Amino acid sequence: MQRSNVATYTDMFTIIRKIFANVPEAKQYGFRAKDFSFNTVGGRCENCQGLGFISLNMHFIYDLEVTCPVCHGTRFKEELLMVKYQGYSISDILDMSIAETMVLFEKHNTLAPKIRLLNEIGLGYLKWGQSLTTLSGGEGQRLKLAKELNKKATNHTLYILDEPSNGLHPKDVKQLLILLNRLVENGNTVIVVDHSIDIIRASDWVIDLGPEGGNAGGTVIATGTPEEVAQSSTSYTGQFLKAELGL
Repeated sequence: MQRSNVATYTDMFTIIRKIFANVPEAKQYGFRAKDFSFNTVGGRCENCQGLGFISLNMHFIYDLEVTCPVCHGTRFKEELLMVKYQGYSISDILDMSIAETMVLFEKHNTLAPKIRLLNEIGLGYLKWGQSLTTLSGGEGQRLKLAKELNKKATNHTLYILDEPSNGLHPKDVKQLLILLNRLVENGNTVIVVDHSIDIIRASDWVIDLGPEGGNAGGTVIATGTPEEVAQSSTSYTGQFLKAELGL
């Protein structure tokens, strides 16, 4: 997980490396796309093996991570950092946020729409080189769904999500809904098991189970559109929907 970051997880880094490999200076020095990877031998700093830091064994406490004294945290060899795309090295790109690169890659047919989507769902503040281990559950979830949306559509897919709103701020729930709606608009089916009234209200069809939880649950209380369920006198969910919908 140390080597997996936002750029590699979203498959954007592969495209970015190819862009750098096509820069005239890269061709002049004989650098290929693989040399711009911090995961393979070539252009990466071998002292830290492309991590940008080294771990010091502290024996009885957690290992201490310190900036690599050779590459100074850039991850790459000095000669590779001389290759610039619009004034930025590959290390500079990894240290930039998603939002900061919108202008940089706005004319790139593949990168631009993917960057816009990530920014639209509220992840624009993440840095491309940010480790996945530093992401919250909500951030990781949205990143994973965004990756699904960026895949080439081949056929109808069924997505089943269990409590995707758990632990999320209301603002994050709204951004999650953007992704779920995009999946549906692309011809997929999304089944969500959730207690969030915002997600229930935005659903096309609601199946309310109850009347209580555990052994006292499991019975279908009401089904239908949110407006139809809101009219059910025996549904707790319906009572909340009625208030939310102003019925």
